[in-house]
Amino acid sequence: MGAQPFQPDVPAPGGEDAAPAPGATREFVRVPVRAAQRPQVVCISSESLLAGANEVQIEHRGALYRLKQTSLGKLILTK
Repeated sequence: MGAQPFQPDVPAPGGEDAAPAPGATREFVRVPVRAAQRPQVVCISSESLLAGANEVQIEHRGALYRLKQTSLGKLILTK
């Protein structure tokens, strides 16, 4: 006999207080799942970031990066 998939929201046959079936060895504990707190995302338009230029330099943790807008309007970030 294959293992049964875990179904946390399905009550045991006979209700919550029903005795386990003979030979049953599995017990499941329901643990409440807390919603993960996500950091707020800041949205900056590329127009305001580039300020009319085709390229800007960005300093990040001591390293200098280049953000360049191509002739097709795509962005390339290089270190």
